[in-house]
Amino acid sequence: MTRIGILTSGGDCPGLNAVIRGAVLKGTEVHGQEFVGFLDGWRGLVEGDAIPLNRSRVRGLAQQGGTILGTSRFGPYQGPNGGAQNIQKTLDRLGVDAVIAIGGEGTAAASKRLFGEGIRIVGVPKTIDNDLSHTDYTFGFDTAVEIATEAIDRLRTTGNSHKRCMVLEVMGRHAGWIALHAGTAGGAHAILIPEHPESLEQICEWVTSVRDRGRSPMVVVAEGFRLPHMEEAYSTKGLDGFDRPRLGGVAEFLAPLIEKHTGIETRATVLGHIQRGGVPTAFDRVLATRLGMAVTDLVAEEDWGHMVALHGTDIARVDFDELAEPKYVPERRYQEMRIIFG
Repeated sequence: MTRIGILTSGGDCPGLNAVIRGAVLKGTEVHGQEFVGFLDGWRGLVEGDAIPLNRSRVRGLAQQGGTILGTSRFGPYQGPNGGAQNIQKTLDRLGVDAVIAIGGEGTAAASKRLFGEGIRIVGVPKTIDNDLSHTDYTFGFDTAVEIATEAIDRLRTTGNSHKRCMVLEVMGRHAGWIALHAGTAGGAHAILIPEHPESLEQICEWVTSVRDRGRSPMVVVAEGFRLPHMEEAYSTKGLDGFDRPRLGGVAEFLAPLIEKHTGIETRATVLGHIQRGGVPTAFDRVLATRLGMAVTDLVAEEDWGHMVALHGTDIARVDFDELAEPKYVPERRYQEMRIIFG
């Protein structure tokens, strides 16, 4: 019987538990596989900290947010027990034959390196930002968009009551997919994303035109958006676990500038980690379950070094390095919506 270790790495994401459930259910029933879960991401793998995962343990997980295994920013090459050689010794000690790594760009890159050094590993792509290439959608994205869209709907009612301009900040360090989809769904009057800087003058022109029609402006901005003169995304909170600037607050930076240049009372809301929390949408539950089931096929066929991905409505297989490539909002997609701003 093949014994498989599952881990969830990087930021938490609605649908992670559904992946775990899908993998355990199909793996045990179809392939005769056995599962353990490594706790707190790569840390559990490196230190050999694992719990058994059976059918009863994953019962009812599809609708739960977060991850029952925990996650962290710990890397597989950190600490005295890190590195492929030490990890293989840990796997041998625990009787684990293969690893399923569920994570985003960083997890894919680390998995590729481990695979190159002999670790039998496969993966499942995860990010609410939907910014991984070679997969049409990632689970968690639909949930984040739904939460952001609801926030827009709520902010519009209070904005209309006070005739204010409302600026909503959503996640998106390098890619503005959440802002684009939620802003479109919520009928935002301007959508500001990292891939396509807009000038303050243009933003204020859109806001003013909305006010002149008797409406209350609604602006959606991704956390990584920059004005043309800004060399880096707005950050005042130091560095994160990957030594990147910790983003958040660009809406609070823009709001007073908009108010100063337009004379329209402007308020900012930073949605933050609310986008990551709560129960996943039906779409994300289904996608995550399918990906979890499909990744057990990779193990059964010993197709190491690959991740499962969504191509259209089909589950496909791609190399780790393909998933590690970023997927940005293309110019044509942004211009498609930009023509109706203001």
